[in-house]
Formats: sequence, C-alpha cells, structure tokens
Amino acid sequence: MTCAEVLLPSLKVDLGITTDAYDRRLTTYLYNAQKEITREGIEIGDNIDDDQLVIMYAAWTWRKRDTGEGMPRMLRWTLNNRVFSQKMGAS
Repeated sequence: MTCAEVLLPSLKVDLGITTDAYDRRLTTYLYNAQKEITREGIEIGDNIDDDQLVIMYAAWTWRKRDTGEGMPRMLRWTLNNRVFSQKMGAS
C-alpha cells in the first residue's frame, strides 16, 4: 500500500466525501501535495505530523479548485515552521 492509499481515507473524511468515485483523483492530490511540500524544502517522513501536513495541503488544493482561495494562514504557518525546524535540526 502506498502512502497516498493510507492517507486517502483521512483526506476523504476531511473533505466530507463518502463515495469512492473521486479516489483516483484524490490520490493524485495527495501525491502532488507531497511533491509541493518537498519542493518547499521539507523532508517528509513516516510520522503522524507529516501525514497530517500532506492531508491538510491536499485538502486545501482540492477546495481551492472551486473557490480559488489562497493558502490558509494555518497551512502557511505550519509549512514555515516545519522548514525552520528542519533547518535548525530540531524535530
């Protein structure tokens, strides 16, 4: 099972989606979220904090396709803190 398959149920709950009709598309959003987060300079590990970050990012990109909303402060703050934390060598 890939990381995206493990995170998919949590993403669907976050988005309030109960059907399997969007699973393939949502899995793509999870993969893209991981890529974008890595592009920000963040190393993604196998832990709950990183899983939540990927889900949060994927959920935002799913929602913004309809609304066009910018990145929420909470997400930007989390990304920034993660980058700073990793650069300083803290977890």
